[in-house]
This record gives sequence, C-alpha cells and structure tokens, in this order.
Amino acid sequence: MKRARNIIASVDLIDSKVVRLKQGDYQRLTQYEVDPLTQLMRYVRDGSERVHIVDLEGARDPSRRQVDLIARLVRELPVPVQTGGGVRSESDIEALLNIGVAQVVIGSVAVKDPASVCRWFKRFGGNRLILALDCKINDKKEAMVATDAWKDVSALTVEEMIERYKPFGLSQVLCTDVSKDGLLKGSNAQLYKQLSGLYPELKIQASGGIGSLEDIRALSDSNVDGIIIGRALLEGRFTVKEAIACWLNA
Repeated sequence: MKRARNIIASVDLIDSKVVRLKQGDYQRLTQYEVDPLTQLMRYVRDGSERVHIVDLEGARDPSRRQVDLIARLVRELPVPVQTGGGVRSESDIEALLNIGVAQVVIGSVAVKDPASVCRWFKRFGGNRLILALDCKINDKKEAMVATDAWKDVSALTVEEMIERYKPFGLSQVLCTDVSKDGLLKGSNAQLYKQLSGLYPELKIQASGGIGSLEDIRALSDSNVDGIIIGRALLEGRFTVKEAIACWLNA
C-alpha cells in the first residue's frame, strides 16, 4: 500500500523558546532566536500540511507543561497540530484535545503504564493518539525502546510495543533512533523500511537525523507516512518546499 508523503515541520519548545537538543540531552541545547508562531507559519506557507510540536519543558517537568502556548499556536495555525511532551494522564490528553490539538503523542508512559494507555486508546481512538517509540539499537541490531528523555532503555523492542497496542486501535507510530537525533547525519532508513514492511496497516512517522535532501531521498523506499524535520529547517539547510518536492519525486 503506497502511503501519502508528508513533510511534518517540527519545533521543540522550552520556556516558550524554540530550541533543539542533541540526542535528547538538555545539556546540549541550542536556542534559536525565532518566534514559534512566526516560524511555524513560515513552514505552513511553504507547504507543510501538518506540524509537530514538542513540549520539552513538559517532558522534563510535567507540572510546567506549556499548554497555554500550545493553545495559542493551535488557534493560529491553519493546519493540524500533533504534540507531545509531559503527557502522563488521561486528563493531560483531554486538555490537549480540548484546545484543538489533532493528535496527542504518547511516549514513556506507554512503557511504564500500559494498562492506562490501553484504556486511552479505547476511549480516544487510534486516530487521536500517536505512539512515540524512541529507540536505541543494541549489539543484536534490535531497536530497544528508550524512556525518560532517553536516559533509560527498556527491555522491550519497538516491535513488541507495537504488538502490545495494536489490539487496542493503534494506527500511528512515531519512531526515533535516538543515536541519529539532532545530528543532521541522516536517519535510520533501514529501521523505517523494516517497520513499514512489518506493519503496512500503520502510519509510520520517521523522526531524527534529517540534515539534507539526500537524507530524505534515502527514505524513498521505506513507505513511511511522513518525515518529521526540525533542526535542518531551522538552520536553513533546505526549505519545506524543497523537502516536499524531493519527497514527492524520490
């Protein structure tokens, strides 16, 4: 089944500022002197039909989740917004959906509290929740799921996590090889090709490592539904328009 090809422009936010981390490390943070809304609107005007917002403040401290800022961005942006970071409870999901977020991204809690997450999938449906699986590749070439801002590695593979939630309506997976994230040296194309081959019924989003148009072309046979791009766009390595043209013609 041939997927739609979406370029999903992304921003990470701390204290209402646009930032990027290298490999999830808060000590390796770069702040960009841009306004979040202005930057996202630029991406939308350039053709991005969906945007991804990461609340890094909320991921680090759930009591400091930037819901008001995200609400303002959702109100102003004319495209669907998916967002995650600090989502720990059903009420967190409700709060984000109530402000107009299209999809809520569920991360570490899916490893730590599967019973609750299964209930959330049954209540909200797979079209409103995205399962975020950050992973580290071990010596056996297995993609092991990492949690808590990538500090800990679970005993579960990406495939095992997918199988856990498929019976409850899982339809969208955002996967990041954390060794690639923020480095602009390419993504783990083989991982995404493997996952989309194993699970053609799921929408797989590739995240982390895209630094050039060639990195986008490298995903051409992966059959992923979308590519999330953050730092490369912020630093002007290419535009959303160029990324879309590359992805559609790869």
